[in-house]
Amino acid sequence: MKFISTRYHSASQTPPQSVSASVRTSQTSQTSQTSSTETGVSTPKSSEPATFLEAVRRGIAPDGGLYMPVEIPKPGTEFWSSIAKQDFPEMAARLLNLYLSDDLPFSTIQRIAEDAFSFPVPLKALDDTTYLLELFHGPTLAFKDFGARFMARVYSEMANETDQELTILVATSGDTGGAVASGFYRTPGVKVILLYPSGGVSPLQEKQMTTLGENITALEVDGVFDDCQRLVKMALTDHDIQQSRTLSSANSINIARLLPQMLYYIHANAQIPGPVTFCVPSGNFGNLTAGLLAKEMGMPKTEWVAATNSNHVVPDYLNGAEYKGRATIPTISNAMDVGNPSNFERLQALYGWSDAKLRSALKGGWADDEQTRDTIQQVYEKYGEQICPHTATGIFVSEQLRDRNHPNERTWVIPATAHPVKFSDIVEEATRQNVELPERVKECLQKEKNTIKISTDEMEFKEWLLSH
Repeated sequence: MKFISTRYHSASQTPPQSVSASVRTSQTSQTSQTSSTETGVSTPKSSEPATFLEAVRRGIAPDGGLYMPVEIPKPGTEFWSSIAKQDFPEMAARLLNLYLSDDLPFSTIQRIAEDAFSFPVPLKALDDTTYLLELFHGPTLAFKDFGARFMARVYSEMANETDQELTILVATSGDTGGAVASGFYRTPGVKVILLYPSGGVSPLQEKQMTTLGENITALEVDGVFDDCQRLVKMALTDHDIQQSRTLSSANSINIARLLPQMLYYIHANAQIPGPVTFCVPSGNFGNLTAGLLAKEMGMPKTEWVAATNSNHVVPDYLNGAEYKGRATIPTISNAMDVGNPSNFERLQALYGWSDAKLRSALKGGWADDEQTRDTIQQVYEKYGEQICPHTATGIFVSEQLRDRNHPNERTWVIPATAHPVKFSDIVEEATRQNVELPERVKECLQKEKNTIKISTDEMEFKEWLLSH
């Protein structure tokens, strides 16, 4: 399968005012000249389709767009009905093979899936119509382990075929940094450079990404996450930097992070007999984009809701406002502190750059810090469960949007994106109960932080990259 930039331009069609993409399902007609599925920004030179491994290696397309599959596979009803009978790695290998079979043999995809997804993915019932999809049972206690571990193993396969060292750039607002650091730690032929906002992550998140050393370097940026993301995007498209080293990214902008995140939605949906609404805590919107990609593949009976914190530019858009990126607002759900989500471009591409189609496919809501704290307290009092602030935004929004006149018609599933221990100060204050520390967390917190401090200036970052 080929992958195309979200900014792909088809000269035969008139692009919209912003940007568009060539993203279509394998059952979509390609004959209509009025279709919006193959339009794009009129740039002097748009990116050509890439293989999966090429797209992974580049991270971002040469024209600055993000990679999406040219065609979305549509497996039949037998595929979807058989999912419930398979364990997670087996299901993962079958689904990923639909996208990767041109690049990797199925036996390699199976091996990667078995190694990367070696931890449980439980659904925990809060009540008859509300479930938590616990995604924090991996090594770094956050959902980012799915994408990071898969991606590290894909890079390991690529490193085995070349002697050229690869540098991975990562902008993180929290859990991505630790997951990528853990996933790539001591991977031969790969260096990782993490950029995170100074004072913008929790103490545990910071220790998870700044204490490993060896092939992992952490840059503490005097700014916000959007600054970190801007620096990474600059480096990935800068000619001088590209000439000096082979770069890629492990953020959710990389297609290898996106695809594995479909898997747990498919796994959960197969276990629930009736209609399901996934209410997804969202920051940079990769997690939600992956879910909607699964929906467009034909995953049955699902509806989708985006839940954000006070950085609610996307919920505002979904409720009728014009989309416009904003300055980041710091919150207690810091991993979602993103004022201009990169993956919003993918959401637009997935729905042909049609506001009406995207707003029909996705609803949105948000919670401020006070509502988030209240939800953490209420969930503990009602169910005896401690949840992280990000998960709390999902529960709050689900409570606001569910149909009170027909409460049992749908099951609501909220991804629990991080273990409460990663935000123990917030959770303990809200619940007035200690969060039990796993042994691996105790060991991590005792290690010494090691970072390099930089400003938000692009030239400073460029000079640092060229000299290291």
